Amino acid sequence: MKGVILAGGLGTRLYPLTKITNKHLLPIYDKPMIFYPVETLINAGIMDIMIVTGGNYAGDFLRLIGNGKEFGLKHINYTYQEGEGGIADALSLAEYFADGEPICVVLGDNIIEKNIMKAVKNFEMQKGGAKILLKEVPDPERFGVAEIENGKLVRVVEKPVQPRSNLAVIGIYMYDSRVFDIIKTLKPSNRGELEITDVNNAYIEEGKMTWEMLQGWWTDAGTFESLLRASMLVSQTGANNV
Repeated sequence: MKGVILAGGLGTRLYPLTKITNKHLLPIYDKPMIFYPVETLINAGIMDIMIVTGGNYAGDFLRLIGNGKEFGLKHINYTYQEGEGGIADALSLAEYFADGEPICVVLGDNIIEKNIMKAVKNFEMQKGGAKILLKEVPDPERFGVAEIENGKLVRVVEKPVQPRSNLAVIGIYMYDSRVFDIIKTLKPSNRGELEITDVNNAYIEEGKMTWEMLQGWWTDAGTFESLLRASMLVSQTGANNV
């Protein structure tokens, strides 16, 4: 399995911090944010990794991470997203890199306390399809929310005004090679983006989506509040514990 980290975007919710750098290069406690998703993938045994970035400071990723040697990687791949077309649009840039293999996608501002080793192993034994990870949260209206009926995942609703569950879809997804064909069928949402929730719902409608609950804490770091929370959580327990 290959790994894809999505680290583009302008990070406007973190202005003025992101006026002179990419959000994913900001510090979380004692490391740059981008280090955490790289470590998440490596802990799960995924050593072939691509970072999708964009904006004016994409070159700083190369200066910071280089060829990935510091992480024990033989090399690391990069590609550049022009403009902002949404998560699914950014993911579409990884089709050539994936080259028909399944992929584990991590949003660059998602940080976890523990690891995804079990979920990755389970997905590798799964016959195609996709897998998402869920986490109970106090503010589900901020996220894509999973609706489960009789133990079965029936849909994901993006940022619902009145969530029907408190189960957020965290920013770690596993897909077979069909994900790129699905992305090509998507139409932009009301905010003009190709939504990863639409990709997930396509797999759900086909009956090819599985899900697991994430153990340990999870947070994004895309707002001032969550950026602070992420640093506090990492300082207390560390992240990517195996």
